[in-house]
Amino acid sequence: MTPSRLVLASDHAAIDLRRAVAQHVAARGWEVVDLGPDTPESIPYPAQGAAAARQVASGDCALGIVLCGTGQGIMMAANKVPGIRCGVCADTFSAKMIRAHNDANMLAMGARVVGTGLALELVDAFLDTPFEGGRHATRVEMIEGGAAS
Repeated sequence: MTPSRLVLASDHAAIDLRRAVAQHVAARGWEVVDLGPDTPESIPYPAQGAAAARQVASGDCALGIVLCGTGQGIMMAANKVPGIRCGVCADTFSAKMIRAHNDANMLAMGARVVGTGLALELVDAFLDTPFEGGRHATRVEMIEGGAAS
């Protein structure tokens, strides 16, 4: 994907990892919109996930990366925003597949699950993998239209 704007957000548990991801993504040519936080006081991951998701859903940012302790809660919050397809990943295969098969527009990671090295590999896999389209496009349409339920 051609770099453009990418939003990042985390809770207090993932500040250091979010900063490492921000530097990495910026070095790849992306304009980073970092929603913080910058201090270690407790901050609710649902608000952070939703705020980042709104940036992607509005088109202000092409993609988003959200982080919390496990990645699970912030991913769930992001997915409540219409138009968001966010997957939590802790392995590169999954990070590729959420883009290739699900056209994910957001990646979630857990700072207590992955180290910095793996997190940056996940980011690269996510950013470097294009959506395959074809039969997968029909399935993404089903997800978006609620036909999957």
